[in-house]
Amino acid sequence: MTSVKPLVAVALAVLLAAGCSSPTAPSSASGSPASPGSSALAPSADELAGTWKLQSMTVAGGADQAAPSDAQYTLTFTNGRLSTREDCNLCSGGFNLSGQTLTAGPALACTRAFCPTQTFGSAYERLLSGESTVTLSDGALVLTSARGVLRFTR
Repeated sequence: MTSVKPLVAVALAVLLAAGCSSPTAPSSASGSPASPGSSALAPSADELAGTWKLQSMTVAGGADQAAPSDAQYTLTFTNGRLSTREDCNLCSGGFNLSGQTLTAGPALACTRAFCPTQTFGSAYERLLSGESTVTLSDGALVLTSARGVLRFTR
């Protein structure tokens, strides 16, 4: 068992050190013009800063799925980097914000423990990685891409 501790320490060090960023292409949060009460202006990094809790996600072509009530799914923006908790896994990487376009990654460094919500977590990670359009409205953060939609609140 003592040989596992150094491996975990190395994995955490790699997770914390990894991350890149790249440019993105915009898309709309709902596939339509901004709804009343939403801002058509691009959000700033300061407006994104802090931790957001996932409320639901919709994989393209699928139904809306509420975040599992028995697991944590959060997204945190700090100093040009993002980190996310996917139930029992942690991911981190760089992000780029250009106008209303957010790019997470291109690849996020993630731990790979088997979590009870593994299927949901894998879909969440695919939706989060890459280019998304950012919409901030009434305390909600929505990331939309051709892959689907992620909805967060503070």
